[in-house]
This record gives sequence, C-alpha cells and structure tokens, in this order.
Amino acid sequence: MPHSEKFHRYNVGAIEVTVVRDGQRTFPLPGKFVVNAAKDEVNAALEAASMPRDEMTIHFNPLALRIDGKHVVIDTGYGAAAHAASGGAVGQFAANLAASGIDPASVDIVVISHFHGDHINGLIDADNQPVFPNAKILVPTAEWDFWMSAEERSRAPAGRTDAFDNAWRVFDDGLKRNVTQYEWGQDILPGLRAVETTGHTPGHTSFMLSSGADRLFIQSDVTNHPALFVRNPGWHAAFDMDGEQAARTRRRVYDMLVSERLKVQAFHYPFPSFGYIEKDGDRYRVVPDAV
Repeated sequence: MPHSEKFHRYNVGAIEVTVVRDGQRTFPLPGKFVVNAAKDEVNAALEAASMPRDEMTIHFNPLALRIDGKHVVIDTGYGAAAHAASGGAVGQFAANLAASGIDPASVDIVVISHFHGDHINGLIDADNQPVFPNAKILVPTAEWDFWMSAEERSRAPAGRTDAFDNAWRVFDDGLKRNVTQYEWGQDILPGLRAVETTGHTPGHTSFMLSSGADRLFIQSDVTNHPALFVRNPGWHAAFDMDGEQAARTRRRVYDMLVSERLKVQAFHYPFPSFGYIEKDGDRYRVVPDAV
C-alpha cells in the first residue's frame, strides 16, 4: 500500500482510505491533563508505555476517502495559521493531502466530526477563504446547534470562549454558514454512517465505514492519547467537555470494537493511527495492524 511519512493508504472493501498527517505537538505535561488522575499516575502510564515523563505528544491525522468516485475528507487539521505559529509542526494536512495525489480543489465533500480547532481550522486559509472551494461541508446537527448558538456563546465559561470564537470565525466569517447538517444514525454518504459518540463535545460524532464485508470504525476523539485513555478508559481528558459522558461513551465504543473485532481509525493515535482493540481486565489495549 502507498505509504510515506506524509500519508498512508489502504482499502476498506472498494473504498480507498488515505490517512494524512497534520503533524504533532509536544509540550510539557500539564498538571491536569487528566482531570481525575494525579500527575504521578499519568507519568506512570507514560513510563509503562516507554514514553518520557512530564512530556506529552499529541498526533493529528485526518482522513481522505474515495467513495463512488468522489473525494471525501473527514476533518481538516489545524490549518494555515497554526502551521505558521507552530513552525510547521501542525497544519500540514492540505500540503500532505496534495502530496498523496489529492488536490484540495478536487475534494467533493468535507465531513466534520466536531468543532474543536484541530478538526475545523483547516477548512479555511490564512485569509479566511475556503481551502476546499468546491466541496460540500457536512456538519453534525447537534454540534452546530451548540457551537453556533448565540445564546450558548453568550453564557460560555471563560475557558470555552476561545473555542466559540474560533467556531464562529471558521463557520460564520470564513464559510458564511454555507454548510449542510447531518443526523446521527444516518448514512451520510454511501457506506459512511454517522454514529453518536457524545461527551468529548455535545455533538461529537464518529463514523462506521462499510464496503462489502469490510468495516472500519472512525472514532474521531473517543480517546485522546491512547497510552493514557485506552489503557485508562475512566480517565477524563482536559479536552472532554463532559468527562463522565465521554468515559461512558469510550467504554461503549471500545466494548463494541472488541466484541465485533473491528479495526479502529483514530485521529489522535500515532501515525498511521489505526489498529484493533483488545480487552485487558477493566482496561483496553491497542494492537497495531500491519496494513
């Protein structure tokens, strides 16, 4: 299968899947990266995974699909502004997508899982113009209703105002609200079903990709760093807006992945960010797949 440090391509039945790097961020481990665990516990989990203490690296890996002759993107990475601000560490998606042979102008459909900046900011360029000028933009109704509500924005707590401002910058200023909403439980494209996975955000959405007998679960942000939140599914990531609901969703999804022996494609797993899940007592582990 075509593979580079920029993209990795494989098939789910007749559907072509291209995992495209947006980059990674490395930063000092915050004291409350896990809200309901002590920093020493988090460091112990990192050490158990042969990773350095007091340091966190998060990976970002959007997808491109080829479905019925159409180029479909799922989530868009950090975008041009973050690329410049980070010295190129993130915001690589558009360039790496082109390197994989897909011109952003040829993208027919962009599907958004939720409205955090690392998933939506790549929709627009540094001048707030669409990066995918010919694409239909699909967004989850529940996510749109929350983030684009003037009432919700007006009563947002201090720690969340930036996320609201960013969502309005992208969808209101940049895209002029030119989006199409989709509902959970529906096939939003042939073989691509939207799955409710709330907790991380109020409208957080994952996807089941099916073609023939093959299936792939695209989990979006059901877990963040796998060494922490796959191994400790009850931990609440600082990014999870409702930690208790996110933990319930995580167990529900991962129990399903185990019982149905489904491969999972995860936005924040290390590139190329897929594998199988095994149960390990009350916890889980990721088993990498060689495809």
